[in-house]
Amino acid sequence: MHATLPLLRQTSTRFPPIRRKSLETLQVNLGYTCNQSCNHCHVNAGPNRTEQMDLETVTWVLDVLRTGKVKTLDLTGGAPEMNSHFRYLVSAARQLGVRVIDRCNLTILEEPGHEDLAGFLAGEGVEITASLPCYSQDNVDKQRGVGVFDKSIAALQKLNRLGYGQAGSGLLLNLVYNPQGPSLPPAQASLQVDYANFLGANFGVVFNQLFTLANMPIQRFGSTLVSKGQFSDYMDLLRASHQDANLEGVMCRTTVSVDYLGYLYDCDFNQMLGMPLRRSGQSRLHLRELLGRALEGESIAIADHCYGCTAGQGSSCGGALAD
Repeated sequence: MHATLPLLRQTSTRFPPIRRKSLETLQVNLGYTCNQSCNHCHVNAGPNRTEQMDLETVTWVLDVLRTGKVKTLDLTGGAPEMNSHFRYLVSAARQLGVRVIDRCNLTILEEPGHEDLAGFLAGEGVEITASLPCYSQDNVDKQRGVGVFDKSIAALQKLNRLGYGQAGSGLLLNLVYNPQGPSLPPAQASLQVDYANFLGANFGVVFNQLFTLANMPIQRFGSTLVSKGQFSDYMDLLRASHQDANLEGVMCRTTVSVDYLGYLYDCDFNQMLGMPLRRSGQSRLHLRELLGRALEGESIAIADHCYGCTAGQGSSCGGALAD
């Protein structure tokens, strides 16, 4: 695995400085274990990763939520559902009135031992943001593994039967698109129409929104770019496509990313690069230090991967930042 942070830091001073707004979302990485090993994965997650958030740290997450200042809990991984405390955390957060998002790879819903997972998510009113990097079987299987497309469609159909994506159900189902290689995503609105038409006509699948995300030049995807001699060209593309207008909406301004040990980062990408959220005189901050404290106005740790969020139409955990 090629380390990309040294390459990103060579020119990190070019990216505009940005500061935090008030905290709205706690994005919690419950661990790096996953039932898939995707080529574009910026976490380098997979079946052989064993890092998992323990119950003590999950309790700290709930303590932060009980302060009432954070309205959204965004759960990610790996496959977050593979953490043994996932259901406890979801149920406890929902009892606190917190909006919960599950970043689901879909195929986990078809894995042995998780047969009732979709029903649990529906029963708790969890919003699902599901990875489906293309509506083409060949492209999905190439990026995520043979058979992944068929399992993903079966999972989507199961979610639809439970009410997800259906008008008036209140159960939100959003899909996520990633480019196949070192290119920017196409326009989100027009691609959403293509997804809806193809999935509806061929599989009877419906969903609420499509989110387009740029691939980040870090971890597995970044290492692949280095191996293929494409890293510099991709970074040139991201820098050349930067739009200042996207700086207002980047996720790091209102979100804190939490790793499986409970330490804080400005975003999930910084977490994977080992760039912690810092305050003067402190090397890194833990969840417990969020209690009773505000981060508004604090500077955000940046490097050249940040251009992945501001290039073109922009890219965040909630999709494109511009029309």
